[in-house]
Amino acid sequence: MEVPAPVKVAILGTGNIGADLLYKLRAADDVEVALFAGIDPASEGLARAAKLGVRTSSNGIEDILADDEIRIVFDATSAYAHREAAPRLEAAGKVAVDLTPAAVGPLVVPAVNLEEHAGAPNVNLITCGGQATIPIVDAINTAAPLRYAEMVSTIASLSAGPGTRKNIDEFTRTTARAIERVGGAEEGKAIIVLNPADPPIMMRNTLYAVPAAGALDEVAVRASVAARVAEVAEYVPGYRCKSVVIDEQDTRWGRVPVVVALLEVEGAGDFLPPYAGNLDIMTAAACRIGRRIAATLHTGVPA
Repeated sequence: MEVPAPVKVAILGTGNIGADLLYKLRAADDVEVALFAGIDPASEGLARAAKLGVRTSSNGIEDILADDEIRIVFDATSAYAHREAAPRLEAAGKVAVDLTPAAVGPLVVPAVNLEEHAGAPNVNLITCGGQATIPIVDAINTAAPLRYAEMVSTIASLSAGPGTRKNIDEFTRTTARAIERVGGAEEGKAIIVLNPADPPIMMRNTLYAVPAAGALDEVAVRASVAARVAEVAEYVPGYRCKSVVIDEQDTRWGRVPVVVALLEVEGAGDFLPPYAGNLDIMTAAACRIGRRIAATLHTGVPA
Protein backbone atom coordinates (compact mmCIF):
# COMPACT_ATOMS: atom_id res chain seq x y z
CA MET A 1 0.00 0.00 0.00
CA GLU A 2 1.43 3.36 -1.05
CA VAL A 3 2.27 5.72 1.80
CA PRO A 4 0.71 9.17 1.21
CA ALA A 5 3.01 12.16 0.90
CA PRO A 6 3.39 14.27 4.05
CA VAL A 7 0.91 17.12 4.38
CA LYS A 8 2.65 20.46 3.92
CA VAL A 9 2.31 22.83 6.88
CA ALA A 10 3.56 26.26 7.89
CA ILE A 11 4.41 27.82 11.23
CA LEU A 12 3.50 31.48 11.70
CA GLY A 13 5.50 33.01 14.55
CA THR A 14 9.23 32.50 15.03
CA GLY A 15 9.51 32.99 18.79
CA ASN A 16 10.08 30.29 21.41
CA ILE A 17 6.82 28.43 20.79
CA GLY A 18 7.17 28.50 17.02
CA ALA A 19 10.78 27.35 17.16
CA ASP A 20 10.03 24.49 19.57
CA LEU A 21 7.09 23.40 17.44
CA LEU A 22 9.39 23.34 14.42
CA TYR A 23 11.57 20.70 16.10
CA LYS A 24 8.55 18.57 17.03
CA LEU A 25 6.93 18.72 13.60
CA ARG A 26 10.21 17.88 11.85
CA ALA A 27 10.31 14.65 13.84
CA ALA A 28 6.92 13.59 12.41
CA ASP A 29 6.81 11.69 9.11
CA ASP A 30 3.22 12.59 8.13
CA VAL A 31 3.72 16.37 7.96
CA GLU A 32 6.35 18.53 6.28
CA VAL A 33 7.21 22.05 7.44
CA ALA A 34 7.18 23.87 4.12
CA LEU A 35 7.55 27.39 5.56
CA PHE A 36 8.60 28.99 8.84
CA ALA A 37 7.39 32.59 8.79
CA GLY A 38 7.60 35.64 11.03
CA ILE A 39 8.03 39.38 10.80
CA ASP A 40 11.48 39.88 12.36
CA PRO A 41 14.29 39.11 9.88
CA ALA A 42 16.76 39.05 12.79
CA SER A 43 14.77 36.41 14.69
CA GLU A 44 16.85 33.62 16.25
CA GLY A 45 14.09 31.22 15.27
CA LEU A 46 14.41 32.13 11.58
CA ALA A 47 18.18 31.66 11.75
CA ARG A 48 17.81 28.21 13.36
CA ALA A 49 15.21 27.14 10.82
CA ALA A 50 17.41 28.23 7.93
CA LYS A 51 20.30 26.16 9.32
CA LEU A 52 17.96 23.16 9.42
CA GLY A 53 17.23 23.66 5.74
CA VAL A 54 13.65 24.87 6.28
CA ARG A 55 12.32 27.58 3.96
CA THR A 56 11.87 30.82 5.91
CA SER A 57 10.16 34.17 5.45
CA SER A 58 10.07 37.45 7.33
CA ASN A 59 7.00 38.53 5.37
CA GLY A 60 4.57 37.22 7.95
CA ILE A 61 1.37 35.59 6.77
CA GLU A 62 1.63 36.81 3.17
CA ASP A 63 3.99 34.11 1.90
CA ILE A 64 1.90 31.44 3.65
CA LEU A 65 -1.25 32.63 1.88
CA ALA A 66 0.58 32.67 -1.43
CA ASP A 67 1.61 29.00 -1.19
CA ASP A 68 -1.28 26.82 -2.34
CA GLU A 69 0.47 23.62 -1.25
CA ILE A 70 0.39 24.55 2.44
CA ARG A 71 -2.67 22.90 4.00
CA ILE A 72 -2.24 23.49 7.75
CA VAL A 73 -0.98 26.65 9.46
CA PHE A 74 0.16 26.69 13.08
CA ASP A 75 -0.28 30.20 14.47
CA ALA A 76 2.14 30.91 17.32
CA THR A 77 1.83 34.71 17.31
CA SER A 78 -0.69 36.46 19.59
CA ALA A 79 -4.43 36.48 20.21
CA TYR A 80 -4.80 39.85 18.51
CA ALA A 81 -2.82 38.79 15.45
CA HIS A 82 -4.69 35.52 15.08
CA ARG A 83 -8.08 37.21 15.09
CA GLU A 84 -6.92 39.16 12.03
CA ALA A 85 -5.28 36.16 10.37
CA ALA A 86 -8.08 33.61 10.92
CA PRO A 87 -10.53 34.78 8.21
CA ARG A 88 -7.73 35.15 5.68
CA LEU A 89 -6.48 31.61 6.35
CA GLU A 90 -9.98 30.17 6.07
CA ALA A 91 -10.63 32.04 2.82
CA ALA A 92 -7.41 30.54 1.45
CA GLY A 93 -8.61 27.03 2.37
CA LYS A 94 -5.98 26.48 5.05
CA VAL A 95 -6.72 24.81 8.38
CA ALA A 96 -5.57 26.91 11.33
CA VAL A 97 -4.15 25.39 14.51
CA ASP A 98 -4.21 28.34 16.89
CA LEU A 99 -1.70 28.31 19.76
CA THR A 100 -2.89 31.71 21.04
CA PRO A 101 -5.84 32.34 23.39
CA ALA A 102 -7.84 33.98 20.58
CA ALA A 103 -10.48 31.21 20.72
CA VAL A 104 -11.76 31.85 17.20
CA GLY A 105 -12.38 28.17 16.57
CA PRO A 106 -13.53 25.35 18.88
CA LEU A 107 -11.48 24.83 22.05
CA VAL A 108 -9.53 21.57 21.76
CA VAL A 109 -7.59 19.40 24.21
CA PRO A 110 -6.22 16.28 22.46
CA ALA A 111 -6.99 13.91 25.34
CA VAL A 112 -10.57 15.17 25.66
CA ASN A 113 -12.22 16.24 22.40
CA LEU A 114 -9.82 16.05 19.43
CA GLU A 115 -11.91 13.56 17.46
CA GLU A 116 -14.93 15.84 17.73
CA HIS A 117 -13.14 18.76 16.03
CA ALA A 118 -10.50 17.18 13.75
CA GLY A 119 -12.44 18.37 10.70
CA ALA A 120 -12.85 22.00 11.82
CA PRO A 121 -11.24 24.80 9.73
CA ASN A 122 -9.82 26.45 12.86
CA VAL A 123 -9.03 24.84 16.22
CA ASN A 124 -7.84 26.59 19.36
CA LEU A 125 -5.43 25.12 21.91
CA ILE A 126 -6.76 27.31 24.73
CA THR A 127 -3.67 27.96 26.93
CA CYS A 128 -0.82 26.04 28.53
CA GLY A 129 -2.76 25.93 31.80
CA GLY A 130 -5.81 24.70 29.96
CA GLN A 131 -3.88 21.91 28.25
CA ALA A 132 -2.41 20.87 31.61
CA THR A 133 -5.54 20.92 33.76
CA ILE A 134 -8.61 20.44 31.58
CA PRO A 135 -7.86 16.75 30.92
CA ILE A 136 -8.05 16.23 34.69
CA VAL A 137 -11.15 18.41 35.06
CA ASP A 138 -12.84 16.21 32.48
CA ALA A 139 -11.57 13.03 34.13
CA ILE A 140 -12.92 14.05 37.55
CA ASN A 141 -16.17 15.30 36.03
CA THR A 142 -16.66 11.91 34.36
CA ALA A 143 -16.49 10.18 37.74
CA ALA A 144 -18.14 12.91 39.83
CA PRO A 145 -19.94 15.80 38.06
CA LEU A 146 -18.34 19.11 39.04
CA ARG A 147 -20.10 22.26 40.15
CA TYR A 148 -16.82 24.20 40.30
CA ALA A 149 -13.21 23.84 39.11
CA GLU A 150 -10.37 26.30 39.66
CA MET A 151 -6.85 26.02 38.32
CA VAL A 152 -3.68 27.90 39.22
CA SER A 153 -0.75 27.59 36.82
CA THR A 154 2.64 28.64 38.15
CA ILE A 155 5.34 28.99 35.50
CA ALA A 156 8.91 30.23 35.44
CA SER A 157 9.04 33.92 34.61
CA LEU A 158 11.85 33.19 32.16
CA SER A 159 9.51 30.93 30.17
CA ALA A 160 6.91 33.68 29.72
CA GLY A 161 7.78 35.59 26.57
CA PRO A 162 6.19 38.78 25.21
CA GLY A 163 3.26 36.88 23.72
CA THR A 164 2.37 35.24 27.03
CA ARG A 165 2.64 38.50 28.93
CA LYS A 166 0.47 40.37 26.42
CA ASN A 167 -2.18 37.65 26.60
CA ILE A 168 -2.63 37.36 30.39
CA ASP A 169 -6.24 38.60 30.29
CA GLU A 170 -7.08 36.29 27.39
CA PHE A 171 -5.37 33.44 29.28
CA THR A 172 -7.66 33.71 32.27
CA ARG A 173 -10.86 34.25 30.29
CA THR A 174 -10.24 31.54 27.69
CA THR A 175 -9.05 28.97 30.23
CA ALA A 176 -11.99 29.55 32.57
CA ARG A 177 -14.42 29.20 29.67
CA ALA A 178 -12.71 26.00 28.51
CA ILE A 179 -12.87 24.50 32.01
CA GLU A 180 -16.62 24.76 31.62
CA ARG A 181 -17.10 23.98 27.91
CA VAL A 182 -14.45 21.28 27.50
CA GLY A 183 -13.86 20.09 31.06
CA GLY A 184 -17.55 20.00 31.92
CA ALA A 185 -17.52 21.92 35.22
CA GLU A 186 -20.56 24.12 35.86
CA GLU A 187 -18.27 27.02 36.80
CA GLY A 188 -14.59 27.55 36.08
CA LYS A 189 -11.85 29.91 37.18
CA ALA A 190 -8.24 30.31 36.01
CA ILE A 191 -5.20 32.02 37.54
CA ILE A 192 -1.63 32.28 36.23
CA VAL A 193 1.44 33.10 38.33
CA LEU A 194 4.83 34.07 36.87
CA ASN A 195 7.46 32.92 39.37
CA PRO A 196 10.84 34.74 39.16
CA ALA A 197 12.68 32.04 41.17
CA ASP A 198 16.29 31.31 40.19
CA PRO A 199 16.92 28.57 39.19
CA PRO A 200 13.63 28.56 37.28
CA ILE A 201 10.90 26.21 38.44
CA MET A 202 9.10 23.68 36.26
CA MET A 203 5.47 24.34 35.36
CA ARG A 204 3.19 23.42 38.24
CA ASN A 205 -0.60 23.37 38.23
CA THR A 206 -2.99 23.12 41.14
CA LEU A 207 -6.53 22.03 40.34
CA TYR A 208 -9.24 22.56 42.95
CA ALA A 209 -12.50 20.79 42.09
CA VAL A 210 -15.81 20.70 43.95
CA PRO A 211 -18.17 17.87 42.93
CA ALA A 212 -21.92 18.38 42.89
CA ALA A 213 -23.97 17.28 45.86
CA GLY A 214 -24.11 13.54 46.39
CA ALA A 215 -21.80 10.67 47.16
CA LEU A 216 -18.23 10.92 45.89
CA ASP A 217 -16.69 7.66 44.70
CA GLU A 218 -13.06 8.25 45.61
CA VAL A 219 -11.87 5.06 43.93
CA ALA A 220 -13.57 6.01 40.66
CA VAL A 221 -12.13 9.55 40.76
CA ARG A 222 -8.57 8.34 41.34
CA ALA A 223 -8.84 5.70 38.62
CA SER A 224 -10.22 8.22 36.13
CA VAL A 225 -7.43 10.72 36.90
CA ALA A 226 -4.69 8.06 36.62
CA ALA A 227 -6.00 6.88 33.25
CA ARG A 228 -6.15 10.42 31.90
CA VAL A 229 -2.64 11.31 33.11
CA ALA A 230 -1.31 8.28 31.22
CA GLU A 231 -3.18 9.37 28.09
CA VAL A 232 -1.75 12.92 28.17
CA ALA A 233 1.75 11.57 28.86
CA GLU A 234 1.60 9.71 25.54
CA TYR A 235 2.10 13.02 23.73
CA VAL A 236 3.60 15.08 26.61
CA PRO A 237 6.17 12.70 28.17
CA GLY A 238 6.99 15.13 31.00
CA TYR A 239 3.37 15.35 32.20
CA ARG A 240 2.73 13.86 35.62
CA CYS A 241 0.38 14.03 38.58
CA LYS A 242 2.28 14.47 41.83
CA SER A 243 -0.69 14.00 44.15
CA VAL A 244 -4.47 13.74 44.37
CA VAL A 245 -5.99 14.73 47.71
CA ILE A 246 -9.68 14.17 48.44
CA ASP A 247 -10.97 15.64 51.67
CA GLU A 248 -13.88 17.59 53.11
CA GLN A 249 -13.41 21.34 53.14
CA ASP A 250 -15.49 24.41 53.91
CA THR A 251 -16.76 25.90 50.64
CA ARG A 252 -19.51 28.30 49.67
CA TRP A 253 -21.70 25.21 49.31
CA GLY A 254 -20.99 24.18 52.89
CA ARG A 255 -18.58 21.51 54.08
CA VAL A 256 -18.28 19.10 51.15
CA PRO A 257 -15.71 16.72 49.59
CA VAL A 258 -13.13 18.54 47.46
CA VAL A 259 -10.59 17.10 45.01
CA VAL A 260 -7.17 18.76 44.77
CA ALA A 261 -4.78 17.55 42.06
CA LEU A 262 -1.17 18.68 41.86
CA LEU A 263 0.26 18.49 38.34
CA GLU A 264 3.72 19.10 36.93
CA VAL A 265 4.96 19.45 33.36
CA GLU A 266 8.61 19.03 32.43
CA GLY A 267 9.59 20.07 28.92
CA ALA A 268 11.16 17.62 26.48
CA GLY A 269 14.09 19.97 25.83
CA ASP A 270 13.68 19.93 22.03
CA PHE A 271 14.42 23.65 21.71
CA LEU A 272 13.45 25.09 25.08
CA PRO A 273 14.89 24.26 28.51
CA PRO A 274 13.12 21.51 30.49
CA TYR A 275 11.63 24.01 32.96
CA ALA A 276 9.55 25.53 30.15
CA GLY A 277 6.89 22.85 30.39
CA ASN A 278 4.22 25.51 29.85
CA LEU A 279 5.48 26.03 26.31
CA ASP A 280 6.28 22.37 25.68
CA ILE A 281 2.76 21.19 26.48
CA MET A 282 1.38 23.67 23.92
CA THR A 283 3.71 22.55 21.13
CA ALA A 284 3.23 18.87 21.97
CA ALA A 285 -0.56 19.31 21.86
CA ALA A 286 -0.30 21.27 18.61
CA CYS A 287 1.78 18.52 17.04
CA ARG A 288 -0.75 15.87 18.10
CA ILE A 289 -3.66 17.93 16.76
CA GLY A 290 -1.90 18.83 13.50
CA ARG A 291 -1.04 15.22 12.76
CA ARG A 292 -4.64 14.16 13.37
CA ILE A 293 -5.87 16.89 11.02
CA ALA A 294 -3.31 15.75 8.44
CA ALA A 295 -4.79 12.25 8.63
CA THR A 296 -8.25 13.72 7.96
CA LEU A 297 -6.90 15.62 4.95
CA HIS A 298 -5.28 12.43 3.60
CA THR A 299 -8.48 10.41 3.77
CA GLY A 300 -10.89 13.20 2.96
CA VAL A 301 -13.15 11.77 5.64
CA PRO A 302 -14.14 14.22 8.43
CA ALA A 303 -13.60 13.13 12.00
